[in-house]
Amino acid sequence: MGFWKHVKEEFEVIKERDPAIKSPFEVLLYPSFRVMLSYRKAHKQYLKGHYFRARRISQKAARKTGIEIHPGAVIGKGFFIDHGSGVIIGETTIIGDNVTLYQGVTLGGTGKETGKRHPTLCDNVMVSAGAKVIGSFTIGENSKIGAGSVVLEEVPPNCTVVGVPGRVVRRGNSKVPRSDMDQIHLPDPVMEDITLLQRENSALCNRVIDLENELRAMRALANIGEEVSQEP
Repeated sequence: MGFWKHVKEEFEVIKERDPAIKSPFEVLLYPSFRVMLSYRKAHKQYLKGHYFRARRISQKAARKTGIEIHPGAVIGKGFFIDHGSGVIIGETTIIGDNVTLYQGVTLGGTGKETGKRHPTLCDNVMVSAGAKVIGSFTIGENSKIGAGSVVLEEVPPNCTVVGVPGRVVRRGNSKVPRSDMDQIHLPDPVMEDITLLQRENSALCNRVIDLENELRAMRALANIGEEVSQEP
Protein backbone atom coordinates (compact mmCIF):
# COMPACT_ATOMS: atom_id res chain seq x y z
CA MET A 1 0.00 0.00 0.00
CA GLY A 2 1.33 3.44 -0.99
CA PHE A 3 1.95 6.09 1.64
CA TRP A 4 -0.85 8.45 0.58
CA LYS A 5 -3.30 5.60 0.11
CA HIS A 6 -2.49 4.57 3.65
CA VAL A 7 -3.01 8.17 4.85
CA LYS A 8 -6.42 8.23 3.13
CA GLU A 9 -7.45 4.92 4.70
CA GLU A 10 -6.28 6.05 8.14
CA PHE A 11 -8.16 9.33 7.73
CA GLU A 12 -11.40 7.48 7.01
CA VAL A 13 -10.91 5.25 10.04
CA ILE A 14 -10.03 8.13 12.38
CA LYS A 15 -12.77 10.37 10.99
CA GLU A 16 -15.32 7.64 11.68
CA ARG A 17 -14.22 7.13 15.30
CA ASP A 18 -12.73 10.46 16.38
CA PRO A 19 -14.87 13.60 15.93
CA ALA A 20 -11.87 15.81 16.81
CA ILE A 21 -10.23 15.35 13.41
CA LYS A 22 -10.97 18.07 10.86
CA SER A 23 -8.53 17.51 7.98
CA PRO A 24 -6.62 14.58 6.43
CA PHE A 25 -3.27 16.16 7.31
CA GLU A 26 -4.05 15.85 11.02
CA VAL A 27 -3.69 12.10 10.56
CA LEU A 28 0.07 12.63 10.19
CA LEU A 29 0.17 13.93 13.78
CA TYR A 30 -1.70 11.02 15.35
CA PRO A 31 0.48 8.65 17.44
CA SER A 32 -1.65 5.77 16.14
CA PHE A 33 -0.77 6.58 12.54
CA ARG A 34 2.93 7.06 13.25
CA VAL A 35 3.30 3.91 15.30
CA MET A 36 1.48 1.82 12.68
CA LEU A 37 3.93 2.96 10.00
CA SER A 38 6.76 1.74 12.22
CA TYR A 39 4.89 -1.45 13.09
CA ARG A 40 4.48 -2.39 9.43
CA LYS A 41 8.20 -1.96 8.82
CA ALA A 42 9.09 -3.87 11.96
CA HIS A 43 6.62 -6.66 11.22
CA LYS A 44 8.15 -7.24 7.79
CA GLN A 45 11.59 -7.53 9.38
CA TYR A 46 10.20 -9.88 12.03
CA LEU A 47 8.69 -12.20 9.42
CA LYS A 48 12.06 -12.32 7.66
CA GLY A 49 13.74 -13.39 10.91
CA HIS A 50 15.54 -10.07 11.51
CA TYR A 51 14.37 -9.93 15.13
CA PHE A 52 16.90 -7.42 16.47
CA ARG A 53 16.24 -5.01 13.60
CA ALA A 54 12.49 -5.40 14.10
CA ARG A 55 12.70 -4.70 17.84
CA ARG A 56 14.95 -1.72 17.21
CA ILE A 57 12.30 -0.16 14.97
CA SER A 58 9.46 -0.92 17.39
CA GLN A 59 11.32 0.37 20.45
CA LYS A 60 12.23 3.59 18.68
CA ALA A 61 8.55 4.08 17.82
CA ALA A 62 7.55 3.30 21.42
CA ARG A 63 9.84 6.04 22.75
CA LYS A 64 8.37 8.56 20.32
CA THR A 65 4.68 7.70 20.63
CA GLY A 66 4.24 6.00 24.01
CA ILE A 67 2.69 3.01 22.21
CA GLU A 68 4.55 -0.30 22.31
CA ILE A 69 3.58 -2.83 19.64
CA HIS A 70 5.71 -5.94 19.44
CA PRO A 71 6.70 -6.57 15.80
CA GLY A 72 5.43 -10.14 16.07
CA ALA A 73 1.83 -9.08 16.68
CA VAL A 74 -0.66 -9.60 13.83
CA ILE A 75 -2.98 -6.64 13.20
CA GLY A 76 -5.87 -6.46 10.73
CA LYS A 77 -7.37 -3.58 8.76
CA GLY A 78 -9.07 -0.52 10.21
CA PHE A 79 -7.10 -0.67 13.47
CA PHE A 80 -7.23 2.55 15.52
CA ILE A 81 -5.65 3.59 18.83
CA ASP A 82 -7.31 6.71 20.25
CA HIS A 83 -4.81 8.94 22.12
CA GLY A 84 -2.62 5.88 22.57
CA SER A 85 -0.29 6.73 25.45
CA GLY A 86 0.55 3.65 27.50
CA VAL A 87 -0.82 1.07 25.06
CA ILE A 88 1.09 -2.24 25.06
CA ILE A 89 0.51 -5.05 22.55
CA GLY A 90 2.35 -8.32 23.10
CA GLU A 91 4.20 -10.53 20.64
CA THR A 92 1.58 -13.22 19.99
CA THR A 93 -1.41 -10.88 19.99
CA ILE A 94 -3.79 -11.27 17.04
CA ILE A 95 -6.09 -8.34 16.24
CA GLY A 96 -8.92 -8.58 13.71
CA ASP A 97 -10.43 -5.87 11.52
CA ASN A 98 -11.92 -2.58 12.74
CA VAL A 99 -10.63 -2.88 16.31
CA THR A 100 -10.34 0.22 18.52
CA LEU A 101 -8.12 0.61 21.58
CA TYR A 102 -7.99 3.57 23.94
CA GLN A 103 -5.12 4.89 26.05
CA GLY A 104 -3.56 2.69 28.70
CA VAL A 105 -4.74 -0.62 27.22
CA THR A 106 -2.57 -3.69 27.75
CA LEU A 107 -2.87 -6.81 25.61
CA GLY A 108 -0.43 -8.94 27.57
CA GLY A 109 0.47 -12.40 28.78
CA THR A 110 0.52 -13.96 32.23
CA GLY A 111 4.26 -14.60 32.06
CA LYS A 112 3.75 -18.33 32.70
CA GLU A 113 2.71 -19.46 29.24
CA THR A 114 4.72 -20.49 26.21
CA GLY A 115 3.79 -20.29 22.54
CA LYS A 116 0.57 -18.28 22.13
CA ARG A 117 0.75 -16.10 25.24
CA HIS A 118 -1.37 -13.08 24.35
CA PRO A 119 -5.05 -12.51 23.53
CA THR A 120 -6.86 -12.66 20.22
CA LEU A 121 -9.27 -9.82 19.46
CA CYS A 122 -11.83 -10.62 16.78
CA ASP A 123 -13.43 -8.08 14.42
CA ASN A 124 -15.15 -4.92 15.71
CA VAL A 125 -13.86 -5.19 19.29
CA MET A 126 -13.49 -2.06 21.42
CA VAL A 127 -11.20 -1.95 24.47
CA SER A 128 -11.76 1.14 26.61
CA ALA A 129 -9.21 3.25 28.49
CA GLY A 130 -7.01 1.50 31.02
CA ALA A 131 -8.37 -1.99 30.40
CA LYS A 132 -6.06 -4.99 30.73
CA VAL A 133 -6.59 -8.16 28.70
CA ILE A 134 -4.18 -10.74 30.08
CA GLY A 135 -3.68 -14.25 28.73
CA SER A 136 -4.10 -16.44 25.67
CA PHE A 137 -7.82 -16.42 24.95
CA THR A 138 -10.28 -14.84 22.50
CA ILE A 139 -12.42 -11.73 22.73
CA GLY A 140 -15.38 -12.44 20.46
CA GLU A 141 -16.66 -10.30 17.61
CA ASN A 142 -18.47 -7.03 18.39
CA SER A 143 -17.57 -7.14 22.09
CA LYS A 144 -16.74 -4.21 24.37
CA ILE A 145 -14.31 -4.09 27.27
CA GLY A 146 -15.20 -1.36 29.77
CA ALA A 147 -12.69 1.20 31.05
CA GLY A 148 -10.40 -0.11 33.78
CA SER A 149 -11.56 -3.72 33.41
CA VAL A 150 -9.19 -6.65 33.90
CA VAL A 151 -10.12 -9.50 31.57
CA LEU A 152 -8.66 -12.89 32.44
CA GLU A 153 -10.87 -15.30 30.50
CA GLU A 154 -12.56 -15.73 27.14
CA VAL A 155 -15.35 -13.37 26.12
CA PRO A 156 -18.15 -14.60 23.80
CA PRO A 157 -19.21 -12.51 20.79
CA ASN A 158 -21.59 -9.54 21.22
CA CYS A 159 -20.80 -9.08 24.91
CA THR A 160 -19.76 -6.29 27.24
CA VAL A 161 -17.21 -6.82 30.02
CA VAL A 162 -16.84 -4.57 33.05
CA GLY A 163 -15.14 -4.79 36.45
CA VAL A 164 -12.10 -6.30 38.16
CA PRO A 165 -11.93 -9.13 37.39
CA GLY A 166 -13.97 -8.60 34.23
CA ARG A 167 -17.54 -9.87 34.26
CA VAL A 168 -19.47 -10.57 31.07
CA VAL A 169 -22.84 -8.94 30.44
CA ARG A 170 -24.56 -10.45 27.41
CA ARG A 171 -26.19 -8.14 24.91
CA GLY A 172 -28.14 -10.81 23.07
CA ASN A 173 -27.47 -11.66 19.46
CA SER A 174 -27.58 -8.07 18.20
CA LYS A 175 -24.29 -6.94 16.74
CA VAL A 176 -22.49 -3.82 17.89
CA PRO A 177 -22.01 -1.51 14.89
CA ARG A 178 -18.53 -0.15 14.17
CA SER A 179 -19.69 3.36 14.94
CA ASP A 180 -20.83 2.34 18.44
CA MET A 181 -17.71 3.41 20.33
CA ASP A 182 -19.46 4.59 23.51
CA GLN A 183 -17.18 3.57 26.39
CA ILE A 184 -19.22 5.38 29.05
CA HIS A 185 -22.76 3.96 29.04
CA LEU A 186 -21.93 0.36 29.86
CA PRO A 187 -23.82 -2.04 32.13
CA ASP A 188 -22.75 -2.18 35.80
CA PRO A 189 -23.38 -5.75 37.06
CA VAL A 190 -22.14 -4.93 40.59
CA MET A 191 -24.67 -2.12 40.96
CA GLU A 192 -27.35 -4.36 39.46
CA ASP A 193 -26.57 -7.04 42.09
CA ILE A 194 -26.64 -4.44 44.88
CA THR A 195 -29.97 -3.08 43.63
CA LEU A 196 -31.40 -6.62 43.47
CA LEU A 197 -30.23 -7.33 47.04
CA GLN A 198 -31.81 -4.07 48.22
CA ARG A 199 -35.12 -5.01 46.60
CA GLU A 200 -35.01 -8.51 48.11
CA ASN A 201 -34.12 -7.09 51.53
CA SER A 202 -37.03 -4.63 51.35
CA ALA A 203 -39.38 -7.45 50.36
CA LEU A 204 -38.17 -9.60 53.30
CA CYS A 205 -38.55 -6.68 55.73
CA ASN A 206 -42.10 -6.07 54.50
CA ARG A 207 -42.87 -9.77 54.83
CA VAL A 208 -41.55 -9.83 58.43
CA ILE A 209 -43.70 -6.79 59.26
CA ASP A 210 -46.77 -8.51 57.77
CA LEU A 211 -46.06 -11.69 59.77
CA GLU A 212 -45.63 -9.67 62.98
CA ASN A 213 -48.97 -7.91 62.32
CA GLU A 214 -50.64 -11.26 61.71
CA LEU A 215 -49.10 -12.63 64.92
CA ARG A 216 -50.39 -9.64 66.92
CA ALA A 217 -53.84 -10.08 65.42
CA MET A 218 -53.87 -13.78 66.31
CA ARG A 219 -52.76 -13.01 69.88
CA ALA A 220 -55.45 -10.36 70.18
CA LEU A 221 -58.10 -12.82 68.99
CA ALA A 222 -56.77 -15.44 71.41
CA ASN A 223 -56.97 -12.97 74.32
CA ILE A 224 -60.53 -12.03 73.35
CA GLY A 225 -61.43 -15.72 73.21
CA GLU A 226 -60.00 -16.30 76.71
CA GLU A 227 -61.89 -13.30 78.10
CA VAL A 228 -65.16 -14.54 76.60
CA SER A 229 -64.64 -18.05 77.96
CA GLN A 230 -63.95 -16.68 81.47
CA GLU A 231 -67.22 -14.66 81.63
CA PRO A 232 -69.95 -16.22 83.84
